[in-house]
Amino acid sequence: MINRKIRMGMIGGGQGAFIGAVHRIAAQIDSQIELVCGAFSSDAERAIASGKELYLPESKCYPDFNTMMAEEAKLPEGEHMDFVAIVTPNHVHFPAAKAALEAGFHVLSDKPATLDKNEAIELAKIVKATGLKYGLTHNYTGYPMVKQAKEMIQNGEIGKVRKIVVEYPQGWLATPLEQTGQKQAAWRTDPKRSGAAGCIGDIGTHAENLAEYMTGLQIDELAADLTRFVDGRLLDDDGNILLRFEGGAKGILHASQISVGEENSLNIRVYGETGGFEWHQMEPNTLLVHKLDQPTQIFRTGNGYLGEAATAHSRIPAGHPEGYLEAFANIYRNFAADIAADLSGEAAPAYAKDYPTIEDGVRGMAFIEAVVKSSENNAAWTKL
Repeated sequence: MINRKIRMGMIGGGQGAFIGAVHRIAAQIDSQIELVCGAFSSDAERAIASGKELYLPESKCYPDFNTMMAEEAKLPEGEHMDFVAIVTPNHVHFPAAKAALEAGFHVLSDKPATLDKNEAIELAKIVKATGLKYGLTHNYTGYPMVKQAKEMIQNGEIGKVRKIVVEYPQGWLATPLEQTGQKQAAWRTDPKRSGAAGCIGDIGTHAENLAEYMTGLQIDELAADLTRFVDGRLLDDDGNILLRFEGGAKGILHASQISVGEENSLNIRVYGETGGFEWHQMEPNTLLVHKLDQPTQIFRTGNGYLGEAATAHSRIPAGHPEGYLEAFANIYRNFAADIAADLSGEAAPAYAKDYPTIEDGVRGMAFIEAVVKSSENNAAWTKL
């Protein structure tokens, strides 16, 4: 094993940003990663000031990500960053990831992977050509109970999957918040920075990824109806989608940011031939397990009856809540373990490969493109 922490740089996530702090906390939970440098804003002065607020030396606070790549690449191993976390608005994901990979650095990016599908396909080619690691923070796959359901489905404990219902309602954009100068609302509703979809790109892709990850099934085609309910809004704020999965399963995906009263109510229900599951992100330590002609079972995080995957992604005893930050941290821990194994030349632990990859990123962008195309064609069935 290497006798040091994995060294992380960060692009974005500076002053006034929400998600940057989430990534930094998640990266540090297991004490395997340290933040060593960053280009924290598109504004050079703010970028350097943000780095100083994080107690980085001024020489490691870069005015832009291209400068960071050039300067870090000059340093020997153990002094330069090992990977970069990209926590910017969507339109920066591709150029930042491309610059990092071509400079020789692994990438862990916020989702969606890129601004559009063509960029995602090009990025996949770069990842393959460089042989470097690329991860995507679809953090909801990091929850222990999601992994428990996935393992039980793989083991055939509910039979062949027949139906998947996944929902992600929020209410924070029920009013034209973007017109008030609110930073998070402004870029998420701007096609130039967010891409072709609003709500669907922001949270619908989480629902899509969760459904595919938990069940092991891929969406084959869909029929989508997108709406912009708020006057003057440029991108969708609500979407209702019928899904057909490879292998014959059917599904429903509903994502909304105008559902008044909803906070972050991602949930999923999976029905098989002999049983089913129900999981709610706002009660993440509980998995409801249904079996034919049996009472519903309640599985809870941290108990000895759970499978290997759930156990490997739990940190504390049963009854102590593990939530959003810990799920995020599981993505970071696994990614760091994968890098550490390569650096040491030793075998990686089983969990080290359990993080979303560029293939998930391409599927997410294909999903967005198909949803937008379907909705523009009166909800016509559209292949991914």
